[in-house]
Amino acid sequence: MNATRLKIPGLVLFEPKVFGDDRGFFYESFNQQSFEDAVGYPVSFVQDNHSRSLQGVLRGLHYQLPPHAQGKLVRVVQGEVFDVAVDIRKSSPTFGQWSGIFLSAQNKRQLWVPEGFAHGFVALSDCAECLYKTTRYYAPQSERSILWSDPALAIDWHGINAPLLSSKDQQAQLLADAELFA
Repeated sequence: MNATRLKIPGLVLFEPKVFGDDRGFFYESFNQQSFEDAVGYPVSFVQDNHSRSLQGVLRGLHYQLPPHAQGKLVRVVQGEVFDVAVDIRKSSPTFGQWSGIFLSAQNKRQLWVPEGFAHGFVALSDCAECLYKTTRYYAPQSERSILWSDPALAIDWHGINAPLLSSKDQQAQLLADAELFA
């Protein structure tokens, strides 16, 4: 597995070594030791989630506040998404910056989004299925959302200007008004 640190400290892109032939393919999708070597500290996952989204569905930008803050390891097993992580650590030199990566069943990439980031994605294919591991359990009392279209973030959602949103995501806050990490 090849691990690449992205420009915002903490974000890591994982690209597996895929072994394929006329029968199909095989790859190791997760290895605890290799993962921890790449991120630089011990990580324990407690929950796996699976979402299915139709084209144009945007989920995010979600996060949980401490003590329930979650790190997420995200991958796509059907279709393609544009996956975004926003640094919401007020003390960070990259506060308010975002990084976006195309994740797909074809490229088999995974994105590590540590605690202190808001996370979201938009489905670009007819249907996209995402699997992600989390480091903390879902805690609705700690869940928050930042508005996907916040002008202060200016995220390029790759042509999706009127996404399908949940009512929760329609009511998300601007970064300037959100409860964030120190």
